[in-house]
This record gives sequence, C-alpha cells and structure tokens, in this order.
Amino acid sequence: MPTKGKRYKVAAKPIEAERQYDPSDAVRLIKAGAKAKFDETIEIAVRLGVDPKDQDQQVRSTVVLPNGSGRKVRVLVFARGDKAKEAEAAGADYVGAEDLVERIQGGWTDFDVAIAAPDMMSQVGKLGRILGPRGLMPNPKAGTVAPDVGRAVKEVKAGKIEFRTDKAGFIHAPIGKASFEESALVENLGAIVDAIVKARPSAAKGVYLKKIAVTSTMGPSALVDVTKAQTISSGAA
Repeated sequence: MPTKGKRYKVAAKPIEAERQYDPSDAVRLIKAGAKAKFDETIEIAVRLGVDPKDQDQQVRSTVVLPNGSGRKVRVLVFARGDKAKEAEAAGADYVGAEDLVERIQGGWTDFDVAIAAPDMMSQVGKLGRILGPRGLMPNPKAGTVAPDVGRAVKEVKAGKIEFRTDKAGFIHAPIGKASFEESALVENLGAIVDAIVKARPSAAKGVYLKKIAVTSTMGPSALVDVTKAQTISSGAA
C-alpha cells in the first residue's frame, strides 16, 4: 500500500478521526492543511441512506454555489439562430449546432459542461455514447437542456454544479478552493447540503444523511456534524 507523505501527515495530525466537527471547524482544519503548490479544491463527501441500485432512490440535482466553485468552466452550447446569439452573449466558450456534433463525433471533448436548446436534442442524442460516460450529456434534470440557454450559461459560469449519487451511495462535490475565505466555503457547504436534503427521493427510508466529510485535493478529511451542517444559514461563518 502507498504510504502517506510528510505534508499529508502534518495536515492530518490535528484532526481526530472519528470526531464530528462543527462545519466551520472542519473547514478551518482542511483549509489549513491544504499546502500544495496549487490552489487545492475543497470538496464535500456525503454518505446517503439510499440504495443506489434502486432507480427510485437515486439522487441527482443541481445547486448554484453562493460563492462560486473557483473553477474556470468551459461551457459548450448546442443552439441555432437567436438561441446561439443568446449563448454567446452570456459567455459560452463554444456555440454551434451540427458542426459541434460532427466535431465531437470526431473525438473532441475539450469542455466541462454541455448545454443544449431543446430543439437540438435530436442531434445531440447521437452523442450519448461519447458524452454519457464522461458526464457531459445535456440533461433536463441537470438544467442543461434549457429553452433559456443564456440563463443556463450564466448560472454555470456563476458556480452552478450538478451532484449525483455514485455506485456506493455517496455524493462528492466541490465547495470551493483553498484560497476561499472560510466563511465562503462554509456557506457553499450549507448550500449543497440543503440541496441534497431537498432532493431526497420519496422512496428513501430511515436516516438519509448518514455522514458528511470535507477534504482537499491532496489532504486528509474531517467529519462534519450532520445536524449542524443542515442548519447553516445564508452568510454563516
């Protein structure tokens, strides 16, 4: 098994493995240990009391992070005519129709989010085998198949992210960068937890939020008190 590096061990030393920290304390510990030479991403991991194999218990939704994600997102939009002009005005990085479909069929996927006007889905559907496995396929549930493409682009650029359960019943999502203020990271954490709670499927029984942790790209994780994470108010520190 690979051994942990010196930087990791130093960052992990002040963290008690089984202790559930107040959200602000957990964020402070993880932020303090993020000492890599790049601006590490701070992430949240939430273990849910759902059966991910059951279609009725899968959790998938979106949330606009109040303070953004800190990530520069390359947005592609499938649109024609006025819709294409709206996307360009909103700051989309790539806008097109059949030309983009052909380019992607040729193997190009150098973008982070794909948005489609509804009338383009007959063409975009051809790309399911390429975009689906990469998590790039436009989807109405994620707000990436949208009649108002301009608004959709602005939301993504402002920090809108999609989250969904993985095969183990976890949700992983960014809450910002290590360079963010602690209060901004905590507020983003609260927004994601609130969105996950609102996305609870009716088929889910028992305890829904089982465990929450925060971590950094290169560092350890710290558990977060689940109850306190659900009571973070807007602008909380």
